[in-house]
Amino acid sequence: MAERQYIRQLATIISIDAVGFSRLMGLNDEAAVSAFEGRRALIIESCTSFGGRMFGAAGDSLMAEFGAPIEALRAAFDFQEKIAAINAAVVPDMRMPFRAGIHTGNVIVRGESLYGDDVNIAARIQEFAPHDGVAISETTWHHVKGKSAAKFTDLGEFSLKNIALPVRLFVVARSGEGQGTMPPAAGGIPGSIRLKSTANGPPAIAVLPFRIDGDDREIEYMADGIAEDIIQGLSNTRWLPVIAESSSFQFRDDMLDTRLVGNALGARYVVSGKLSRSSGLRLNVSLADASNGRVVWSRRFDRDFAGIVDLQDEIGAEIVSMLEKEVDRAEQVRTFQVPWESMETWQLVRRGRWHMQRRTREDTELAFEFFQKAYLEDPNSSAVLNELAWWHFWRSWLRFGDNEHLAKVVDYSRKALLMDSQDARPHAYLGITDIMRGQPKSALAHLREALRINPSFAFACSAMGSAHLLLGQIREAIPLFLAAERLSPFDIYGFHNLGELTAAYSFAHDWDSAIATADRSLELSPGYFYSRFLKIGALARSGRDAEARAERAIFQTRHPDFSRQQVDWIPFTEKSANAFLIENFERVQ
Repeated sequence: MAERQYIRQLATIISIDAVGFSRLMGLNDEAAVSAFEGRRALIIESCTSFGGRMFGAAGDSLMAEFGAPIEALRAAFDFQEKIAAINAAVVPDMRMPFRAGIHTGNVIVRGESLYGDDVNIAARIQEFAPHDGVAISETTWHHVKGKSAAKFTDLGEFSLKNIALPVRLFVVARSGEGQGTMPPAAGGIPGSIRLKSTANGPPAIAVLPFRIDGDDREIEYMADGIAEDIIQGLSNTRWLPVIAESSSFQFRDDMLDTRLVGNALGARYVVSGKLSRSSGLRLNVSLADASNGRVVWSRRFDRDFAGIVDLQDEIGAEIVSMLEKEVDRAEQVRTFQVPWESMETWQLVRRGRWHMQRRTREDTELAFEFFQKAYLEDPNSSAVLNELAWWHFWRSWLRFGDNEHLAKVVDYSRKALLMDSQDARPHAYLGITDIMRGQPKSALAHLREALRINPSFAFACSAMGSAHLLLGQIREAIPLFLAAERLSPFDIYGFHNLGELTAAYSFAHDWDSAIATADRSLELSPGYFYSRFLKIGALARSGRDAEARAERAIFQTRHPDFSRQQVDWIPFTEKSANAFLIENFERVQ
């Protein structure tokens, strides 16, 4: 068969994304859609007039292709100027700025679509741009630096998600706006994975997302669901540390060596599997020793569709039996003894989770629809009640602690505990609700119970650390943040845990650790204001004034609307803690 030929060409890609679209949808969805469509029309007009071609749109994001990098930059300046004028004419709550990221590289052309790492890099760069601003890669910078009067702020090198090599980034402003060219940000971020030691303590286990055979996307949610259930069941085996799903599910590439995955996750054992469908379902599962790559157990399971709900119990029990000889068995209570669910409820919950993990606005709404259908099917299912509690907490967090959603979190969590008092999740959700309401002391009781039930619950570890931090109990907080990172080293919300750890080191006056930890947080989420805010204060306290000023300039570029009220709001029990952090930051002018 003839080899398929692809067209490759050099192109400059702009990735454009609306800022705060989800928040506006929560305030007034019709007004938000109208505002987005009006601004999108301006973006398309500007890109077209400068020789660009729109080729990708998803939700509140757009992409355009240009031949000449300078034309892409001019188009970005043009539509950003128009959008800024519109935003200036409306009330602050209804403003909708856009970020733009530009990158030049090689792409694969298939019809009207473009593919390749360089398209993905443009999308990642956009996340570094300020509101109404533009960020570009070093590749684009070399093309435009002598052809434009723009000012370039060098942010340094960053490791971008799913991109192999680090990329040097610049924020761009028209002449007369923003800051001039600056030296690279201190502490360049390495592109390599930090390997975790697996030698100390009980041997941890990680369950990777199960693959599907071929392109049968209809069973993808089932594959993820079975793996999720195995993780939940293993977590109830209290002597066995289990890596959190949010970290282990980052490793979907089956070409990665087991030893690399195990080292990266800090896991001695790695479970993987493959699901296929014919007249029923077939699942091949294996357990490998990451220290040497040796497969220590494997088995094939053939089931009809109705048998899925029992499959994870059988797999988990065999895994536990295999690992018993590896550690002293302290206790094994409730392993895989979760409430029975009907097949229909199981499917609805797992499909909802599948969408929730994608974290787009559309997927979040679809997840809620599936959870609601599951609730109508079985209102007493603890799994359904837990998912609804988490969904409403996430909604509340996006709306800055919306009390109506927090009340639903409490309601669903208490109902879940009536169904299964030994489930760690509702205890944790009640704890984080108390934290959001400024009640860290009462949060501790819930979080202690969550960790008693499931010592591998990274989310509860981090939340308990936050509760101690708010109470001023720094010595108790730091080990919990470190434990959360160990249990979930690639957590998608790891930047928040590291930000909290940075604050703890700041209160301990351990400035070197605070700076290093803030850098790690910003590596995961360059736009997280709190970590950069804390880093600036730590640099100032360390006498590293030049670095502090450079970071302050970046902070002002990325967060032009920052006010001290954002830090005053943090519910420390002693308000002197807020004043201490603000004083550190304001030492740099």
